[in-house]
Amino acid sequence: MKPAHYAVPEIPDSLLYRGFEAIVGGYWTKAAYRSWRRRKPLGRIDRDLHVRVSRVDQEGDDVKAIWFEREDPSTGSGRRGSADLPVWDPGAHVDVVLPSGRLRQYSLNSDPDDLSAYRISVRLIEPTAGGGGGSVEAHYLGVGDRLVLKGPRNAFPFVDSPAGYLFVAGGIGITPILPMLRDVVRRGVPYEFVYTGRSRDTMPFLEEIRTIVGDHEVQLWPDDEFGTPDAAKIISMAPEGAALYCCGPMPMIDAIRAQIPDPQIDRLHYERFSPPPVLGGRPFRVRLEGSGSEVEVGAEESALTAVRRIRPAQAYSCQQGFCGTCRVRVLEGEVEHRDHALAEYEREGHMILCVSRARGTVVIDG
Repeated sequence: MKPAHYAVPEIPDSLLYRGFEAIVGGYWTKAAYRSWRRRKPLGRIDRDLHVRVSRVDQEGDDVKAIWFEREDPSTGSGRRGSADLPVWDPGAHVDVVLPSGRLRQYSLNSDPDDLSAYRISVRLIEPTAGGGGGSVEAHYLGVGDRLVLKGPRNAFPFVDSPAGYLFVAGGIGITPILPMLRDVVRRGVPYEFVYTGRSRDTMPFLEEIRTIVGDHEVQLWPDDEFGTPDAAKIISMAPEGAALYCCGPMPMIDAIRAQIPDPQIDRLHYERFSPPPVLGGRPFRVRLEGSGSEVEVGAEESALTAVRRIRPAQAYSCQQGFCGTCRVRVLEGEVEHRDHALAEYEREGHMILCVSRARGTVVIDG
């Protein structure tokens, strides 16, 4: 699961005032602290976490849930405890450095209040089906394997919505939604939850969801039983003034977005799995200085896609402008920056290939 575009509303109240509200009564609980932190997205965190795989579960037909415990790299021994791993909020992800060196982002979907372990879930996508090889490699991980995680970071922040929430998950899109669901159940906030997928066998965590929500009704709509979900019907279930959190395949997200604005929904937040479509793109060319090779970037493709035709080993990960893995040095040319990874001072002389574009010809280091 990769981080992606999201909509974040303006926050009218100051953090100081919200913090004061959280500690009325003279104490600061873990839940209050996490609620205070949720007022703004987490920034980029450059932190290496040395972990070992402690458990692997099969979830549905093609999903593996992988658990990590922290390990002390100086001794090679695991350090267990209630606060071993850094605090994270619902919506957060970690960058997983796979044994090959590939970097992939996966949502954390364990319990944010249990920091003894992190859990990610990976749906297998074969290269023949458009996968980049990361999910195949992740599915080969076994108990005892040692890796490095980076983060956690949050590109899909979970904001407070007193009016309630509507959660919509499609298949593996359940991963960032699951911790949000835990949170609202604990806080007693109104919510509705619609979970879709190709079939029940492809929808992970069904039993865990039932445990979390108890007697609350969950709308389970597998396609093979109910057909393609009706976006208007989904939105009609929302509590009035709800925040809508949506994660899943792009057709589902696009159908939901087409219904917004809607009087039932105050704010829409969504996370996509696939690269965003190129909007308003014009062709340009990329030249690799070292080799002299040159490639044309089509109006509807990314520079990353084009560059990989002549440099297949070009590093990349999120394909959505967040992680910075595909950053290259620009030697000549005018770049149209569309990323969320570079600071302003880094934009001069750099480019994020997966989303940014250029005018005319841009020359990159290579």
